[in-house]
Amino acid sequence: MRVKDVKKVVLAYSGGLDTSVILRWLQTVYKCEVVTFTADLGQGEELEPARKKAEMAGVTEIFIDDLRETFVKDYVYPMFRANALYEGQYLLGTSIARPLIAKRQIEIAEAVGADAVAHGATGKGNDQVRFELSYAALKPDIKIIAPWREWDLTSRTRLLEFAEQNQIPIAKDKRGEAPFSVDANLLHSSSEGKILEDPAIEADEMVYQRTISPEDAPDKATVISVDFEHGDPIAIDGIRLSPAMLLTRLNELGKANGIGRLDLVENRFVGMKSRGVYETPGGTILYIAHRSIESITLDREAAHLKDSIMPRYAELIYNGFWFSPERRMLQALIDESQKSVSGRVRLKLYKGNVTCIGRESPNSLYSMKVVTFEEDQGAYDQFDAQGFITLNALRLRLGAAGGRKGGSL
Repeated sequence: MRVKDVKKVVLAYSGGLDTSVILRWLQTVYKCEVVTFTADLGQGEELEPARKKAEMAGVTEIFIDDLRETFVKDYVYPMFRANALYEGQYLLGTSIARPLIAKRQIEIAEAVGADAVAHGATGKGNDQVRFELSYAALKPDIKIIAPWREWDLTSRTRLLEFAEQNQIPIAKDKRGEAPFSVDANLLHSSSEGKILEDPAIEADEMVYQRTISPEDAPDKATVISVDFEHGDPIAIDGIRLSPAMLLTRLNELGKANGIGRLDLVENRFVGMKSRGVYETPGGTILYIAHRSIESITLDREAAHLKDSIMPRYAELIYNGFWFSPERRMLQALIDESQKSVSGRVRLKLYKGNVTCIGRESPNSLYSMKVVTFEEDQGAYDQFDAQGFITLNALRLRLGAAGGRKGGSL
């Protein structure tokens, strides 16, 4: 193990077993001053216990920041303007939280004069990459401590032994093998490991925390409207809400209707496949609503171009490149496309499903006068289609003729 020369470190601290052990380990091995930072991203947990645990460990500089509004406004909303899905399914709930945590860590490090930052991500996961790429982009000279890649506490048993030896409080349910691990924020919850490691076995109902089972959802549909302004949601059922409050309300609606469950085997950036169970109730509703308002406000080629770059954009976020120049470039293109994306979408929520049942916008490109099957008073000359088809068929005709001459047909 290589111990860096560190005087003061800012630790991303949840107050759970892992980061509590890391806190004491930093004090013991690095013999440095530790500053703790706990981010409230809407994970739904009481955060004051984290403060008390840090105080018990002798920490004098403790930061607990409510970042819910910043998280949704500056990270979730820009990502949803892109309709970002990793590998066609994952709404990137964990991925999008890491750059904000890293950014605030660096800000605190600069404010308190720390020369290092530390995180609790394991050496097998994606989060170590996301944190450290963000650190590098924001403060390239900062020292980084990744305990899971450095220490010899390689098992749960050894972690618990270290905790007991150092008088670190251990929750009773941590004294055995935890059934699975959970990461949560206002956008989603993510469960993985232990009882979820075999992808052939259905996840037990106990895994789901943010949604009721679709089978148990009401037999009557819930109908809502979502208003958009320049690609961002601003109101539900005509009531304007702040970004965090709006997502909170969508989460409530999604939970009550069994919406947003996903059982996924994904390709991690570090090279392995991983099975995760995700719940993104409000995000799933928002995704459908946003695509619905775009359907009447975006030009065809603009919409298709945007869709073509979405996988690359989603991959950048998943892999930890939020602060990269290429993500910023793609974001500028996406944001330009959203200038006309304003209006109202009506949605039906029913037993795990979200269905758009209406959309309207002052910027709508949909013309009933053109698409009608009745008389259109000259809005569209159907005869024009003949030349359009003839020109588009030309290369196909030439290709077919050439193939016959060459004997391949």
